[in-house]
Amino acid sequence: MPQERTIAVTDEGPVRVVTLNQPQRRNALSLEILRSLDEAIEEAGADRRVHVLVLRADGPAFSSGHDLRELRAGDDALHREVFDACVRLMQRFEEIPQPIIAEVDGIATAAGCQIVAACDLAVASDRSTFATPGVRIGLFCSTPMVALSRAVGRKRAMQMLLTGDSIDAETARDWGLVNIVVSPERTHEEAMALAQRIARSSATVLAIGKRAFYAQVDRDTADAYAYTKEVMIRNASEADACEGIDAFLQKRTPNWH
Repeated sequence: MPQERTIAVTDEGPVRVVTLNQPQRRNALSLEILRSLDEAIEEAGADRRVHVLVLRADGPAFSSGHDLRELRAGDDALHREVFDACVRLMQRFEEIPQPIIAEVDGIATAAGCQIVAACDLAVASDRSTFATPGVRIGLFCSTPMVALSRAVGRKRAMQMLLTGDSIDAETARDWGLVNIVVSPERTHEEAMALAQRIARSSATVLAIGKRAFYAQVDRDTADAYAYTKEVMIRNASEADACEGIDAFLQKRTPNWH
């Protein structure tokens, strides 16, 4: 497992909780943290005991984004390492079979906002704020725009990217960046409750659904239907589909394989 001085990893039943725990640095995404987080997500993805991940942070910031001191002190080679690691991490979120829920209580800016947008679902406290303020310091949030524009749409993403202005949690929910907004004291409870509801389903079927969602979402309608039809045909023969349908018809709880 990655070193606990950068992140902490715990399991609560079938839910794995990954916590950024450098609050004194506002959970800035140094190269070390990016690599540690990627390692933790990759390990979770390979663990069949894990059905859902919750990604959270200690302290008043979910993440302030890239470690600017590290970037300023580095050369082109370091910059390439950092952004290669960041892109690898964001792709990992989509690639692993388990759904990932961002649990946000505090600021999520720049690459921190990118993480929220890249997660499958997000629960935020009502004191959380979200921004891509790179334009204000001369480093445009170009990689964050990839996940952000897909989450909130072009015009809203461009507004955040060009102004650097923050949006509050209610606006983030209205725009589709987060799913649920609750009070700070309920944020972890709500994220875990959502994770546990999802974790009741078959891990195999959750993986099929997540993979299919991202494979179809950017296709044209006809191609998306052609693809998802084949997914459903294969899914219908899965052992867990047979068990789930039988359990529904027999009015009992399914026993997933």
